[in-house]
Amino acid sequence: MKVLITGASSGIGADMARILNKQGHDLVLVARDKQNLEKIKKELDGNVKIIAMDISSTFNCMRLYNKVKKENIDILINNAGFGVFGNFNDTKLDKELDMIDLNIKAVHTLTKLFLADFKKRNSGYILNVSSSAAFLSGPLMASYYATKGYVLQLTEAIYEELRREGSNVYIGVLCPGPVNTNFNKTAGVKFSVKAMESDVVAKYAIDKMFKRKLIIIPGIINKIGVFMTRLLPRKLLLKINYNIQKGKSE
Repeated sequence: MKVLITGASSGIGADMARILNKQGHDLVLVARDKQNLEKIKKELDGNVKIIAMDISSTFNCMRLYNKVKKENIDILINNAGFGVFGNFNDTKLDKELDMIDLNIKAVHTLTKLFLADFKKRNSGYILNVSSSAAFLSGPLMASYYATKGYVLQLTEAIYEELRREGSNVYIGVLCPGPVNTNFNKTAGVKFSVKAMESDVVAKYAIDKMFKRKLIIIPGIINKIGVFMTRLLPRKLLLKINYNIQKGKSE
């Protein structure tokens, strides 16, 4: 099968590329960082294509789709994204809007474009990368948490539409907790709890994707954390999460 991965130059995206390459899949790797993409390509065997492109632009999402639509992509992994840390009143609007463009609009656009092709063929996999943040509101990372909630709820809704149509197309959402990637550096924070290694998260996600699981949560601690969000009062969760986020900057 042929796999397109966004945000493939580092972290979870790069580790997914390594794992899928070992499984014998052809790859199309997309990211802004051409140099890192070329490094990843040198590690891999077989048919690997790299596309250096900033997909935070909807126009570029369309360009990307048109560039690869004749290649019969079988698996789309929407992994690209970043976070912004700080009090909502203090964070820079332009950076937040860039994040919304990448975390929401790019995922929305690519999902919509490739889903149409997958439905015509009645086959294909779409894995959208969200976060355990999707189950909460995030004081001090308000916009980031909101973007990840969008990805989760969009994916769930499409899943149910496909199920009712009897479609063979899969869509699922990966919701990891803290992961050792470049996310911290970009967001300007340090995790206040132990993070999982990105290769472990990538392996777990791919395994569950092929088992057609809707919501993929790696790690028992993260599973317990998500479960607790269903039990605790919302105002208490806000207080707890504020203190967790505040710990990232200290």
